[in-house]
Amino acid sequence: MTVEFAPVVERRLGALPASAEFLRRLDVAGIIDELCPVREVAHLTHGQVIEVLVANRLSSPTAMVRVGDWARTWAVEEVFGADPDLLNDDRLARALDAIAPHLDEITGSVGAQAIAKFGIDVAQIHWDMTSMSMFGAYDDQDDAFPQVKYGHPKDRRVDLKQIQAGLAVARDGGVPVFHRVYDGGAGEVAQVVGAMKALRKMAGRKDFLLVADSKLVSYPNITALLDAKVDFVAPLPAAQVKAGLYAALDVASAQLVDYVNDRDRERNTPAGQRESYRVLEDVHVMPGSRKNDPVHRLRRILVHSTGNAKGQQAARAKRLARAAEDLDKLRRSAGGRYYNTAAKVEARIGVIAKTRRVANCLHTTVTTAPDGRPALQWHFDQDVLDTEAAADGWYALVTRLTPQQADAAEVLRRYKGQGVVERRYHDVKGPLAVAPIFLEHNRRIAALITVICLALLVFCLIERQARQALGPEQTMSGLYPDNRRVRPTGRMILYHLDSLMLRPGTATGPPAILINRGVQAHLLELLGIDETRPRWLET
Repeated sequence: MTVEFAPVVERRLGALPASAEFLRRLDVAGIIDELCPVREVAHLTHGQVIEVLVANRLSSPTAMVRVGDWARTWAVEEVFGADPDLLNDDRLARALDAIAPHLDEITGSVGAQAIAKFGIDVAQIHWDMTSMSMFGAYDDQDDAFPQVKYGHPKDRRVDLKQIQAGLAVARDGGVPVFHRVYDGGAGEVAQVVGAMKALRKMAGRKDFLLVADSKLVSYPNITALLDAKVDFVAPLPAAQVKAGLYAALDVASAQLVDYVNDRDRERNTPAGQRESYRVLEDVHVMPGSRKNDPVHRLRRILVHSTGNAKGQQAARAKRLARAAEDLDKLRRSAGGRYYNTAAKVEARIGVIAKTRRVANCLHTTVTTAPDGRPALQWHFDQDVLDTEAAADGWYALVTRLTPQQADAAEVLRRYKGQGVVERRYHDVKGPLAVAPIFLEHNRRIAALITVICLALLVFCLIERQARQALGPEQTMSGLYPDNRRVRPTGRMILYHLDSLMLRPGTATGPPAILINRGVQAHLLELLGIDETRPRWLET
């Protein structure tokens, strides 16, 4: 008698259990389905499709094509109850079209849910914008949604059109609780007030601290923030600082700040080699463009950073060296084939001064010999260079916080968390692969960016959960080949969970997660996922 056993097909599981658990707690499908209902006969709701897309960004961050094929290879049906055959391009597009008119409501509802369910402290919010370059003409766009336009791209691809996104990140865990999509040509300065109002409504509080970059500091923005009594901290644009102010400051008289930056902390840099910060305080006067505009007097914190000073010194030395090399080459070739007239030499000097940014300190003399051959003499103005060196390391912050709320050192400490939003943009364009996006309609682009930002929210909540479960400042081993102890990051958590496999349940046994590395069991434990009882399969 021959007994035949049906083969057990194992499926790739990866981080799908973590994605499903956090999406459930955020109630993403429920929020979307309430805003975008489908007919009762539909096999999949829009909320289910969007959750699968979020999981796709977290598990397979490549160009978003052939999602159905990905779902067949991965345990998407077992985890999300979505038949891979239904996840065709048409169904995905219809889901994006359905949520596009409700992006603000979805963002606000999911953000509020994250704050409530995970206890995120939104007392301090960091805001910034980024751009995403787009290939294509985009001639036929829907006026009701952000437009793909030319603008000022962060990647300097001025030859491409772009779309922009703003991100509001809570200092607590670096969690992006709010986002918004903007036209490619929208000015960053003009978006802050609208974002602030939306944040207030979503967070359900009026007393949070808004930290942003220098784009915040415009007269209309400051006026709106002061009128709304919103506390803020932002760096002052260089153009609003009087010439010579920094050079006249005395570093020795400034207060030393008890603060260690993340880079020195992670590298365990010895105390004597760490970047140090000092602060002074005065008042910044900001007049309006019209005579009857009130004059704002803002508290200004003048900050000196030894790290910034070293960087500026090195950059200036490199700039001067390259300019000197170009000028010496021009001096030797003056009167030759290409620079045979004084006018041509002067023109080349102008190009060098502009490209090497030495116009303010460069002095040149071009003379012409009796035979008509030009000659060049040049030198850098040492007094100008000394003035620049005296200003190295200084920058200014303006704030509405009073000295009773935060002294000058505390204002700096609160501002230094601004780097967290830059890291989240790095996560968006790295682990979550915001590009390439193969979409033709701007409404679908806006909807997909919202999907990616929802994936970023889950990504950051996973990281925050693991770190909280470990405990403050606690580290773990097994994340890197050298077994060093580090704090887990979202990127490393997803990397190690990626190879998890699922053995489907049978008539005699439940489904099981197949763990092949000890660090995977540790991460699942930190995330509160019991591999012996996959409750996410029971729904």
